[in-house]
Amino acid sequence: MKRRNELTQPRQRGRFDLSYDSEAFGVFSESIARYLGTARFLVWQTALIIVWLAFNLIPPEPYQFDPWDRGLVLLTLVLSLQASYAAPLILLAQNRQERRDRVAADYDREVAERTQADTEFLAREIAGVRLALADVVTGEELRDQLNDLTKSIERLSDRLDALAPPPVDDDGAMLRPGDA
Repeated sequence: MKRRNELTQPRQRGRFDLSYDSEAFGVFSESIARYLGTARFLVWQTALIIVWLAFNLIPPEPYQFDPWDRGLVLLTLVLSLQASYAAPLILLAQNRQERRDRVAADYDREVAERTQADTEFLAREIAGVRLALADVVTGEELRDQLNDLTKSIERLSDRLDALAPPPVDDDGAMLRPGDA
């Protein structure tokens, strides 16, 4: 018995499958909506309406395809048809643009959050380096401490010299300063 929802086999399409690529249709509708919003479209539409009116007002009535006395029904129908298709295409293009804007805003928000986190991390690191540098001895402090240490060693040396027994010769007799 074959299961209907088997995922290991490709789905068979019916003879009259009416599916379409929504992305391709969206791109197509955006291109139309983009063109409908241009001055070029308005100029062409105005020129077409002027030509239409000229062909239906200037020639004799038997040669007019949309007579004035019938109220230019075909022109009204064509413009209504254009409007009925243009409005949903424009709305579709706006919806797609809003989706793109929302994705871009989400991406910008993520980048801003990462940037803020990186900035806070760097601020903490700089504060740590400043604290570490506060404990480092400067050259002037080191010189002062070495001078103090040198003076202390000299004082100790003088004290040791004062406490040392007088020098004696090989016979044990005390030497006078300068007899060495």
